[in-house]
Amino acid sequence: MFAPPVNRLITELARFPGIGQRTAQRLAFHLLRASDEEALALADAIREVKETVGHCEICFNLATDPTCRICQDERRDGDVLCVVEEPSDVIPIERTNEFRGRYHVLGGALSPIDGVDPEDLHIVELLGRVSSNGVREVVVATNATTTGEATALYLADAMRERAPAVTVTRLASGLPVGSDLEYADEITLGKAFRGRREL
Repeated sequence: MFAPPVNRLITELARFPGIGQRTAQRLAFHLLRASDEEALALADAIREVKETVGHCEICFNLATDPTCRICQDERRDGDVLCVVEEPSDVIPIERTNEFRGRYHVLGGALSPIDGVDPEDLHIVELLGRVSSNGVREVVVATNATTTGEATALYLADAMRERAPAVTVTRLASGLPVGSDLEYADEITLGKAFRGRREL
């Protein structure tokens, strides 16, 4: 329908999560209308991030150095680890300003159906950190999905076996603040009841 370079751009843009064919077309035409300076700035930013950003040697978060800024921060509490699935999960936790420990990024969640086994994640490294670095608590902050729950249970069992003195906790789940009960599904409402606390 369009010139081959435009079709290629649309195809590449449509690979992004949440971007369908129509949105990819709109983005492609926006880039075509943009000045050379704006379009090439985007291309340079993509190239730079691919060339300079890697994973932290300790926690597997995103980093431009061998270790990430959180692992470099001496003020962080090294006794508490928060385990997340992906580097993008660190950002919302940091925004709360409630957690002052360190992180461990698994690189996904267990999903045997999709071929993701324990060896495919950074679980061995997590167990090594927990058993050798004086960690007293591990907060499992995997997603509240089937794969996230399975990963949390697997990690809890593995840590009980490898480091029984370490407390393993799970983020609470339930009703979001500001929502109405009538819109809550049964599973969310059930978890909210099980996780209730005294006022």
